[in-house]
Amino acid sequence: MKLLVEIGNTSLKWALLDAELPGPMVAARHFGSLPIDVLASWEKLESVDGVLVASVGPASVLDAVSSATAAYWQCPLERIESQAAAWGIQVAYQEPARLGVDRFLALIGAQWLAERPELLANAEPDPVRAEPKSVTAVIATKPLHDSESPQTPEQGCATLVIDAGTAITFDALLADGRHRGGQILPGIAMLRESLLQGTRLPPHQAQDHYTPWGADTGPAISAASLQAPAALAERLRSALQQETGKIPRLIITGGDADRLVPLLRRTIHLQPDLVLMGLARFA
Repeated sequence: MKLLVEIGNTSLKWALLDAELPGPMVAARHFGSLPIDVLASWEKLESVDGVLVASVGPASVLDAVSSATAAYWQCPLERIESQAAAWGIQVAYQEPARLGVDRFLALIGAQWLAERPELLANAEPDPVRAEPKSVTAVIATKPLHDSESPQTPEQGCATLVIDAGTAITFDALLADGRHRGGQILPGIAMLRESLLQGTRLPPHQAQDHYTPWGADTGPAISAASLQAPAALAERLRSALQQETGKIPRLIITGGDADRLVPLLRRTIHLQPDLVLMGLARFA
């Protein structure tokens, strides 16, 4: 049995490999160390014969995972790094190591799903988080124009992969597996914090506001921090459609993914375990 672990900037996610797919995913904020509840869960696991780790987070968390692996299971730990090409994708970066391994694995997960359309076809529209072993199609309830109907991705289309976490990354993946490149924004919390730190705006309650117009400073900042990444997602999806001539697929993952879903138009796929799905290919 293989244990899959993703160490992010602020959170740790893990799951056991169940055949080709990750099993139920568990996520926890790590605060620079391995959370006690994660250790308690791992202590109960039996027959773990290998651990695969992808990390863009603190070295202290990776060291703690390594120590736990040695203490609990005495099995190999393999750290996966970004590569120029793997599992059907070709990275656009001239120096692939500069591409975060979370983005690299998300691309692999997205390509793996694209080659298995039955996983997408069986998805049910549902505006909440996806079950760990499925892809949930979410159709936005408020398109930009009332006359505009949701458009679904076409067969053999490109994919826009969004990972909404501490930072929000956007990556374009062509149908043949070529990575076109991407963009990076500060995450929702970082957008708000940087604005307050760099100005004399008064502190405010950090509640999400989805209306276009904020009637006070707090709601205005909150709305913009959500509308900005959602607007960029739609702009990049439109650019990808113009480039390829087909309506692209949009797959979104990350801890803040469900906060952006209500603002996205057309059909999207919410996949919380996308990075673990890519990591599973190396098992």
